Amino acid sequence: MEILKCERIRKVYGFGNNQTTALDGIDLSVSKGEFVAIVGVSGSGKSTLLHILGSVDRPTDGKVTVDGTDLSDLNRTQAAVFRRRKVGLVYQFYNLIPTMTIEKNILLPLALDKKKPNREYFEKIVGSLAIMDKLNALPGQLSGGQQQRAAIARALIYRPALLLADEPTGNLDRKNSGEVMDMLKLLNRNLEQTVLLITHDEKAALEADRIITIEDGRIVGDERKEVKMLP
Repeated sequence: MEILKCERIRKVYGFGNNQTTALDGIDLSVSKGEFVAIVGVSGSGKSTLLHILGSVDRPTDGKVTVDGTDLSDLNRTQAAVFRRRKVGLVYQFYNLIPTMTIEKNILLPLALDKKKPNREYFEKIVGSLAIMDKLNALPGQLSGGQQQRAAIARALIYRPALLLADEPTGNLDRKNSGEVMDMLKLLNRNLEQTVLLITHDEKAALEADRIITIEDGRIVGDERKEVKMLP
């Protein structure tokens, strides 16, 4: 089942002689349950693409469909609601509210819609991310790795069609980076969560099942890991 489709996505900033083309004709299809890494050097367009996929920004030209919804049909308010409910966003910086407990931070997207959480699903998420014992703590009382896990849990609480992670290990040491990547792989496997990872970290990218390389706003590589069959 196709969960994401991009058709000839272009993004141009500026006007006239000052125009800069950040994305230049991106075609991309991602199926439900895939774990995809998008790699490229700084300025290649990968973060611009993520913002468009997450309905944070709009393309200059082209069409993006997420879980059957054409994002170009949404106004700003509708895009914000769609993003909260259908697209989980995880950034390098955790963006947790410092005065709210970890549990309240995780449940915030549901609280904004005045919805009660499915406790079984909530416990499955926080259990998988190993932060069950941190729910009553404030963000400042947690390590960077634990805060990132809480941010991932918040992104997952609405059971999004797509989890977009923009350099989620960029602010972590090697040990915590490895643990966060392990968690993303576990969630992809156990919850069949579709994950798009934006990274310049080659080691992190190799954890994905598919690696897409962007250069100068264009896709120049799309490799899938070979699945080795047991004899």
